[in-house]
This record gives sequence, C-alpha cells and structure tokens, in this order.
Amino acid sequence: MYGHDMYEGDWNRQQDMLIQLEKAINGEYSAIQCYEKLAALAPDEKQRKQIIEIREDEIKHFQAFTRIYNSLTGMQPQPKVTEPCPDSYAAGLEFAVQDEQETVDFYQDVADGAADRTIRKAFRRAAADEQNHAVWFLFYLVKLKG
Repeated sequence: MYGHDMYEGDWNRQQDMLIQLEKAINGEYSAIQCYEKLAALAPDEKQRKQIIEIREDEIKHFQAFTRIYNSLTGMQPQPKVTEPCPDSYAAGLEFAVQDEQETVDFYQDVADGAADRTIRKAFRRAAADEQNHAVWFLFYLVKLKG
C-alpha cells in the first residue's frame, strides 16, 4: 500500500513538472517570436540591439528547458505561441514588462518546487534573466512615454 502511494506521488510530481516545463517552453517560444517583432519596431539602434540580446537570452532558456524536457520524456516538445504579440512598440513593451514579471514569479515557484538540482538551477537562472529583461522593457516604456 505505501509503496504504491509513493510511486503515485512521484508520478504526479513528474507530471506537474512536465506541465510546468511545457508552459515555460511555450512562453519562451512565444517571447522569441514576439521580441523579433519588437526589435523590428524599436525606434533606434540601441534599443533594437538590447531587445535582440534579450531575445538571445530567451533562446538560451528555450534550449535549456527543451533539454530538460527531453531528458525527462525522451521526446522533443512541440512548442506553440500561446499569446499574440501586440502590433505597436508601446503596447509590445507594456506586454513584455507584464509577461516578464509574471514569468519571474512562475519560474521562482517552479525552482522552489523542483527536487532536481539541475532543474532548480535552470529556472533560477532564467528567473534572474527575466527580471533583468523586465527592467529593460520598463526603462524603454518610460522613455517612450516620458
């Protein structure tokens, strides 16, 4: 009886982790697509380059989460865009600030609940990057509205 409950608990935790990984992978995939669009809308070269650098961080997160997903399942994820990217620069910046901040909270929660050290480290690193991204997007938004 106890052995069955233990395995069921482990299975449930792994299923929860896979759901969280899929959400993270889709979020990173969506950000990669959106920030390409946002970079093209940037009003100057400095902002464009910074958004491209942020996009490169998102690609690294996507790759790290994909590796973890693959190691747990033996399969490649099927990423999809989960939220459309706004068409204007100002709306895109607002969207990015909010999305990055929500992602920080989500990634910290995943890291806190992860039993595996590699998974904890990947999500904590990504959370720190996302916080930095939010600051850049907020800076550009304030500058734009200033």
